[in-house]
Amino acid sequence: IPVVTQHFTMLARNLLYTGVTRGKRLVVLVGQKKAVAMAVRGGKMKRRWTKLREWLAAA
Repeated sequence: IPVVTQHFTMLARNLLYTGVTRGKRLVVLVGQKKAVAMAVRGGKMKRRWTKLREWLAAA
């Protein structure tokens, strides 16, 4: 899993957790320790703007 500060908007605790827990045998974090710390520290989750509700209603 690439973990770098250049894409700081993707450094969310829930995304890192999802990536790590989806690994079947081995998970390798490649990047910066500072970026991992930023992701773990987290902060407030931002609202995700998807059309999932509309897609499910249409189905």
